[in-house]
Amino acid sequence: QVQLVESGGGLVQPGGSLRLSCAASGTIFNYMNWYRQAPGKQRELVATITSGGTTKYADSVKDRFAVSRDNAKNTVYLQMNNLKPEDTAVYYCKGVIYSGVGSTDYWGQGTQVTVSS
Repeated sequence: QVQLVESGGGLVQPGGSLRLSCAASGTIFNYMNWYRQAPGKQRELVATITSGGTTKYADSVKDRFAVSRDNAKNTVYLQMNNLKPEDTAVYYCKGVIYSGVGSTDYWGQGTQVTVSS
């Protein structure tokens, strides 16, 4: 059974840091993505990492967030530094598997990040 489980969310003051984890089981994903969704807003892509370690970030988090993966543990991390109130959202990881006929997405359940003083 393919499963993604996020952890590491919580309440942090502006300027603080958090590290989110996304533990995958059941398969190895080609791409791993972090998304976030704030109340009343659409879900947005925050960061991507390929199986080879190539990363890409949204402009709003570039230079503050860093995505990494530990292939031995089949886990992806999102290190978030210098957090701002506008980073408050539910953060989701998504795994993508490519096959000969297309791709399949798997989502985690999400973890809440709240940035507030």
